[in-house]
Amino acid sequence: MRNSSRNSIHSMSSADITAFYDSATGTVSYLVADPATRQAAIIDPVLNYEANSGRTATTSADVILSAARQRGLTIQWILETHVHADHLTAAVHLKQKTRAKVAIGAEVEKVQKTFGQLFNVLSAVPPSAADFDHVFRDGETFSIGTLTAKVMHTPGHTPACLTYLIGDAAFVGDTIFMPDYGTARCDFPGGDAATLYRSIQKILSLPDSTRIFVGHDYGTGGRPIAWQTTIAAEKQANTQVGGNVSLEQFVQMRTARDKTLALPNLILPSVQVNIRGGRLPAPEANGIAYLKMPINAFS
Repeated sequence: MRNSSRNSIHSMSSADITAFYDSATGTVSYLVADPATRQAAIIDPVLNYEANSGRTATTSADVILSAARQRGLTIQWILETHVHADHLTAAVHLKQKTRAKVAIGAEVEKVQKTFGQLFNVLSAVPPSAADFDHVFRDGETFSIGTLTAKVMHTPGHTPACLTYLIGDAAFVGDTIFMPDYGTARCDFPGGDAATLYRSIQKILSLPDSTRIFVGHDYGTGGRPIAWQTTIAAEKQANTQVGGNVSLEQFVQMRTARDKTLALPNLILPSVQVNIRGGRLPAPEANGIAYLKMPINAFS
């Protein structure tokens, strides 16, 4: 049903990072471990979902859990870079299996309010982002074993987007992609191209050797799927923001391009679930849970 691939990149002086690719959504999830203590975090896990049947499955998330068990890892954190519009999160399933904390950016409350109103489910979304165990603010630090992680607020794609800095690695979610693909779209509610440009400049101010781990890849031009690049490569070669692209040039390009893009295939089910931290709607009187489909709500 789904194809997941993984690749381990190990450095004794930094985190042990394993990437898991979900071919159905183009999403890359990460297992990030401290080699010294075997404590670990999972970043942006996928709950498999079939739109034509409404069926969910935990196949992709269970592959990550299996890899963690084989290596004797203890999962401390389940980290979301933002409220995803292209896949459902498997955070709840992983929390049930590991008792790890689920975390996201503090600005998630803005996203919850916007989409809670759209789907008319505000009463089902607890206040103060209570579906998440922790909300991070810009500059906050936390630990994965002996590794120190730092949070960068990098909005623009959504108001709540975060970049996680762990050792020499930056997990950027959808903010910036492989150099030949470019950057995130900014036409979702709360998105803004100028804000995204400034967030990307914040990321690009990191040391050139910093490893970038992206949240999606689609094999641009038929090349093999890739998820790792560097600050230096992005600064030099990113097709949309590399070189000396100005704020004005970027906003003009991004705005024009976004007008040509269709909505992601899974945006409607994904956002409804992800604003709840991965919690599915409660079953109704017949024992079945339902997702809503707004009619003519998008132009």
